[in-house]
Amino acid sequence: MNWKLRVLAEAVAWKFVGLPYRWGGDDPMTGFDCSGLCIEILKSVSVLPRKGDWTAQGLYDMFKDLGHLTKAKSGCLVFWKNKSKSRIVHVEYCIGRGTTIGASGGGSKTTSESAASAQNAFIKVRPIRTPYHAILDPFQELEP
Repeated sequence: MNWKLRVLAEAVAWKFVGLPYRWGGDDPMTGFDCSGLCIEILKSVSVLPRKGDWTAQGLYDMFKDLGHLTKAKSGCLVFWKNKSKSRIVHVEYCIGRGTTIGASGGGSKTTSESAASAQNAFIKVRPIRTPYHAILDPFQELEP
């Protein structure tokens, strides 16, 4: 059953490719930031509750006790820390084969579609960039 949820979640993720990045965004009509995108994907398959909003750091804190993985697979979350290594600042959703779907290219001033366009900030499919901080599997807790 777990693999069915992973397949469904990945299908949902693909639907958002090309949408604009929007700082604080959590809406497919107006755009997502990195955590907003991952939250929407995980909510769509009931891995996260309908109500609730978390930052990238909040998602990391929620799933870190499941254990860090050495290899990403479909459904995993990949996390990056800031330069000072004090906190998680970015998260992307893994679609397998070393590839993620993530909202990137923007920042705190990217609050409109025109700003996202000017900064080339949108939901993208990219190889996992290194160094990342952690790979966590939020579907793991659903496995029997």
